[in-house]
This record gives sequence, C-alpha cells and structure tokens, in this order.
Amino acid sequence: MLRFLPCLPTSLFCLVFCLSSTAFSPSRAADFDAERMEPEREWAVIVSPYVWAASLNGNASLAGFDTNVDVPFSEIFDHLDFVLMGNVEVTNGKWGVYFDGQHVLTSQDERVFAHEIGLDIKTTTLSAGAFFKAYEVELGGQTVFGKPRTISFEPTAGVRWTELKAGVSAFGTSTTKSADWTDPFIGLRMNADLTERWNLFAEADIGGFDVGSKVSVNAQAYLGYRMEMFGKPTILRAGYRLLYQDYENDDFTGVNKFRWDVSQHGPVVGFSMRF
Repeated sequence: MLRFLPCLPTSLFCLVFCLSSTAFSPSRAADFDAERMEPEREWAVIVSPYVWAASLNGNASLAGFDTNVDVPFSEIFDHLDFVLMGNVEVTNGKWGVYFDGQHVLTSQDERVFAHEIGLDIKTTTLSAGAFFKAYEVELGGQTVFGKPRTISFEPTAGVRWTELKAGVSAFGTSTTKSADWTDPFIGLRMNADLTERWNLFAEADIGGFDVGSKVSVNAQAYLGYRMEMFGKPTILRAGYRLLYQDYENDDFTGVNKFRWDVSQHGPVVGFSMRF
C-alpha cells in the first residue's frame, strides 16, 4: 500500500496534436522532444503482510438455527484458531492493480437452555481491484525516499470473493454449511504525505448490489511511517478496518435460509515493502 505514482508517456498524443495544428512552432517542437525523451514509468511490486485483529458482530442462520455472532476484540485470541493475511500491489504510479486476502478460523460456544451450542466459522476473503490516480497535488518538500510530498485520490473498482464455512453443534446434532459469493465493488482511495516520514492512507468501497450479497461495505485507514528495511523502501502501518457483509441464500435443507449478516472490525498492524 505504498504509493509511488508516476504516468505513461504521452508522445503519441503529442505527435497527433502537433501534426493537426495549424502551426508547428519551435516551442511546440521542443515540448514534443521533451515528452518523447521522458523516461517510461517503472513498475513496482508492493508487498504488505498484516494482522487484522477483527471482532465479529452480527447474526447467522443455518439449518433453522439462529445464533448471534459475537467475538469481541478483547477475546479474539481466545477464539482465533488460524489466520493468514496479506496484500500485493503492482503499480507504475499512475495505474495499478492489487490483490488482498484473509483466511480466518474462529470458534465459540454458547449456552441455550442449559444446552451448549458450538459455532465454528471459517472465512476466506479474496479481493482484486484496479485503480488510477485521478487527482494529485504537491504539498511541498520531499519524502525520505526522494519523492515529492503529495496528496492524491484514486478511484478503484474490483470484485471481492467470500467463502464461508459455518458449523453448528447443538442438542446432540451438528451441521455444516459452506457458501461462497462474489461482490463487485466501487470505491475511492486517498494517499497523503503528512511529513517526510509520516503518511496517511484511507480507502472506502461499497459493493454487493444483490449480485452476491445484498450489500458489502469496506472501510480502512492507516497511519504509516517511512523507513528502510533490508535495503528496501518500507512503510510501517497501523490503523483500523471494517468489513460488513449481508448475504442470504437457501441452505442445504431447501426450507431454511443461510444468513450471514456480520461486520468484522478492529485494529490492523503491518508494513508495506516496495520491490
């Protein structure tokens, strides 16, 4: 989630414009030569491992069983069985694509009328999107990486695939339901260089639109600190993230509904390293 954002050469556009003009002045020829000699923008790969300590809150329905999903942040490590998270971005500074993923396994127990109900939840979320820098303003000065300090805004669009496996054990019986859906989304990203070292990144998107889930909302913001790690430009990041999904479909019984109306939210820590 480091942003190093330069532009694709525009020589062909300049050539067509100049040839179609009524006068090909020396100044225009000089501008054309400068455009032609501008180096192509380099592509970079930015790898961002992170840990998202997300609380789970909401409601789930499976095979006629309705249960509250309530795993607070203060107890997340008591319920967390496995986690794997990360983000990879490929960009030339003007355009880019990114891939983000989380795989989380949690478990919890509840008591209803002296009976124990067990709920195991395994979620896998994979997102892929593209973005472009639509607006940028220089703020003066440079970052420690030698780039101008800027604030930029980047529209983004993509898809988010979710696979959910929920197992319920109650009254001596158990059942497991697996569901997956894909949500298109649109959003906006903001990247601001606060000082030569400190950086603020924020992103928000909305999706679902009844294509997969009824609605999904993703919002996140991170404060970053620039430094070198293993000789690579790196930003250490800490922030907060929210992902809300409201999905409903028929379950395997053909009578009951499978419902996942849950928000995941909590602090995030990690780093972004540019290669």
